[in-house]
Amino acid sequence: MKPFSFFLLLLALAACSKPAEESVTRADERIPVTLVPVIPANQAEALELSGLLASEEEARLSFKTGGVIARIAVKEGDRVRKGQLLASLNLTEINAQVAQAEVGLEKATRDFQRVENLYRDSVATLEQLQNTRSALDLAKETLTIATYNQGFSEIRASQNGVILRKLMNEGEVVGPGNPVFFLSGNGPANWVLRVGMTDRDWVRVKEGDQAQVSLDAFPGTSFTAKLTSLAQAADPMSGLYEAEFRLDANGKSLAPGLFGKVRLALGARNDLPGIPTDALMEGNGNQAVVYVVNGEKAQKRPVTVAYIQGDRAMIERGLEGVTEVVLRGSAYLLDGSTVVVSQTESK
Repeated sequence: MKPFSFFLLLLALAACSKPAEESVTRADERIPVTLVPVIPANQAEALELSGLLASEEEARLSFKTGGVIARIAVKEGDRVRKGQLLASLNLTEINAQVAQAEVGLEKATRDFQRVENLYRDSVATLEQLQNTRSALDLAKETLTIATYNQGFSEIRASQNGVILRKLMNEGEVVGPGNPVFFLSGNGPANWVLRVGMTDRDWVRVKEGDQAQVSLDAFPGTSFTAKLTSLAQAADPMSGLYEAEFRLDANGKSLAPGLFGKVRLALGARNDLPGIPTDALMEGNGNQAVVYVVNGEKAQKRPVTVAYIQGDRAMIERGLEGVTEVVLRGSAYLLDGSTVVVSQTESK
């Protein structure tokens, strides 16, 4: 055989033998894993939500009539008492309207009396008498409206509270009903934590449910709360249902806008198997994957997560007949990988 042909033969044999050697190496490769037992749930499922603290008695205070603001008596952050004067309008125009209505009433009264006398003497007709009586009634109602508006030419606090925002200043022209102040009630029973929840959580709660609230501003302090309001339609912007948890201030000085978390127990599900959340792989919504060991092989099993409680996941489906799952080393596994169990953890 020629030397060149012999060299080609060696290359061909080497090319054929190399994949076989690599496949043997991969087949013999063992991935160390740690197992953890599957333990049934032994505590109630808890719903955890977050939101901002607000006053249940928030009010947007405005003038009944429009005009020029003559006086602003408070500033943002001031504490006010119910009935306290907060702002007033320039009364020049409003007083003129009252005076105009009074003059109109006087004229309508004179006209009616004159026509009434003429009617008795059969000089005026019944229609003329009725028209002047209608004009008199109209003048009376016009004066009532003007006097009423005059009485609402100022803003007074509707309750004890704090001025959160002052939207206008003295000298500005304000329209009827335009907010001038945002007032937040500060009573001990006025505080609520407003949160948003998904439709899946919305169907599992009801008004009156008890909860615990923690505020970042008061670490280590827990406030008792109750679900007092539950929206019947989702917010079109966020797609979430708004809920309000009224909490007891517990002697603390609270303020609107504090960030808080609410924890609501939903009831125990002792029939569900629980595993550490670290054992879950490829999470997508409530769908995930875990690995189990069968002999020396790893098997990939899809699971449905019912809920997560702290660092444990309660599994709705997928772990039937399974007593242990892979905790450590699952990131390196494929379905059918050869494994060696290095340790079994008890948690």
